[in-house]
Amino acid sequence: MAHRQKKNRDEARWERALERAHLGVWDWDLQTGDCFYSATWARMLGYEQDELANTSDLWLRLTHPEDRERALASGDRHIAGQTDAIETELRLRHKQGHWVWVLDRGGIVERDADGRPLRLMGVQTDISKQKAAEAELEQVNVRFRLALAASGTGIWHYDIATNKSYWDARTRDIFGLVADADEVSAGLWHTYLHPDDKEATERAHQVDLRMDTITASQYRIVRRDGEVRHVESLVRFITAGAAGQILGTVRDITEDKLREQELAYAARHDALTGLLNRAAFDRLLAGHIATSVPLAVFYVDLDYFKALNDFAGHAAGDLALKNVAAGIGRCLPPSAHAARLGGDEFALLVPNCDVAQAERLAGAILAAVRGADLGLAATSRRLAASIGIAIVHDHATTVADALACADDACYAAKAAGRDRFAVFSAEAASGGLNAARLAADTVDAMEDGRLKLFGQQIHRLGRPWQENRHVEVLARLVGRGGQLIPPGEFIPAAERFGIAARLDRWIIRRALTLHGAAMKSGAITLGFNLSAQTLSDPGLWDFVDGIIGETGAPHQGIGFEITETAAVTNFDAAEAFVRKARARRCKVSLDDFGAGMSSFEYLRRFPVDAIKIDGSFIEHITESRFDREIVLAIASIARSLGCAVVGEKIERQDSVAMLSDMGVEFGQGFLLHRPEPLEQIVERAGMAAEETLVRRVS
Repeated sequence: MAHRQKKNRDEARWERALERAHLGVWDWDLQTGDCFYSATWARMLGYEQDELANTSDLWLRLTHPEDRERALASGDRHIAGQTDAIETELRLRHKQGHWVWVLDRGGIVERDADGRPLRLMGVQTDISKQKAAEAELEQVNVRFRLALAASGTGIWHYDIATNKSYWDARTRDIFGLVADADEVSAGLWHTYLHPDDKEATERAHQVDLRMDTITASQYRIVRRDGEVRHVESLVRFITAGAAGQILGTVRDITEDKLREQELAYAARHDALTGLLNRAAFDRLLAGHIATSVPLAVFYVDLDYFKALNDFAGHAAGDLALKNVAAGIGRCLPPSAHAARLGGDEFALLVPNCDVAQAERLAGAILAAVRGADLGLAATSRRLAASIGIAIVHDHATTVADALACADDACYAAKAAGRDRFAVFSAEAASGGLNAARLAADTVDAMEDGRLKLFGQQIHRLGRPWQENRHVEVLARLVGRGGQLIPPGEFIPAAERFGIAARLDRWIIRRALTLHGAAMKSGAITLGFNLSAQTLSDPGLWDFVDGIIGETGAPHQGIGFEITETAAVTNFDAAEAFVRKARARRCKVSLDDFGAGMSSFEYLRRFPVDAIKIDGSFIEHITESRFDREIVLAIASIARSLGCAVVGEKIERQDSVAMLSDMGVEFGQGFLLHRPEPLEQIVERAGMAAEETLVRRVS
């Protein structure tokens, strides 16, 4: 009795143990074919023990079809003596229809006298949660591997205890290593480092084992085929294994580095000629003045370039500029630097150069310009240059002063007949620094309130201005002594010293900020003159769109006026500007029309809204038959193209009737309106708009 009670207690313990451990027991008698399944095994699948028949193939009938062959093979190999035990993972169908993942482990527990197996026993453990976690982890790993593949990032680690390194396939590919295994020799990485980067890179990879930080570094490697690549690494220490591991990533950033170099080059160089641009030259000149005087500064202005453009077209002009730049470069000593300041103007910096050396160099440059290849389209045209030279001795000389002296000498060379050079002389100069100082004062005036907005009305001839309400925005500079400085002085100075684009932006921002609300209400429309520098500004439309967004001024209430001179300087930029302006419904006028030889060509290429006939044809139109024929031709062609026509510089009443008869619909000039502060014009326009609205309502 006591023995039976003990046996029952033991069985109860085992039952509880199996229940708590979520283990199902099976016992298979190979001689009879009977198979016993424990109650815990049945409950694992949602059954009571008496619901299932203890047949040898019960488990097989409940096994997922995809797992049956693998499960049978595991048992067959063990019975055949090929494995020490049965161990496999399979899915069993639950009573409710879903699948339960189990780990099946077992083996032979009884053999006959000849060693043949008679009985097998085993347990099956529910591992569904583990498999779900594995599946979830695999999804994470798939996303991680996808992210790595998309980013081109490789993974490597170095095991400190074993002194072994492991590179994944991406890392091996970046280094150009052909190998099938992840493990590589511990010192292999060092052999790839570029000699100039080796010391700093190895130091960056010596991470502090006490700190849980990430160290980033960029360096160059030299692949076995000699190719140099730029890579970026992130490195950190992790507590893994006996002594920890150095874990790192590596990414090939060669293309990024090349783009950076290209952008850095583009930021410092003129896109057409490859010479330094104005900003880069100014910085370089400032550095040389501070450290290496004496030096010579050259200002080179091409003669007859506009005529070449008119005769052969802008493509020939571009070719000429490139070949002239190349010719100048061949004349210069290795220590010299050349820049294109814009249009057809160049500047040179030559260290340790005295007057005699500078004059010899100027003579060589003049010859190079005269002999420049201008292409087949310009065989009958030749270029020349006027060169101004300034020798800088004083470290206190500013960049603006040095260029102003060279520019003043260049004007002296032009005045003397062109195709020659002149050396700046303080005694002979008459206000040689005035232009530079005027340009600097213009910048100051933008900030201290001395730059004022004026406007001049554009009239529909024979009708009150209030019906049209369009104004050309002008700028007036108030000198420090209170006197008004004419635009004919400070605007050319702004163009010569590279601040014209800044001036244009200031005028646009100021006008739209102050009067955007009036423009939005339809009370007035404003027109702005743009310099060649502004036309070439790639950020112009981002700026204009941004100001419009801030002020609420409508695109269709804004007009831009571009001159033929500005278009000649950069034809492609002008063409792109007109296209973008019209896409935004801004108006575009071609100013000073007829003054150049290629005006009609520009009219054909630029789909403008209006043309403004140059005032030189309007001033004497009542006396000059030639001027009348020109104006009549321009008006006729403009009307056929759907362009409005504006006559500029109207100063006599008898000119108005004649222009109207010729089909000139609009006019501008002192007879019709003298420039006045813009705010006064806008105020009158607002009153006129209100009166018009009242009349319509009443």
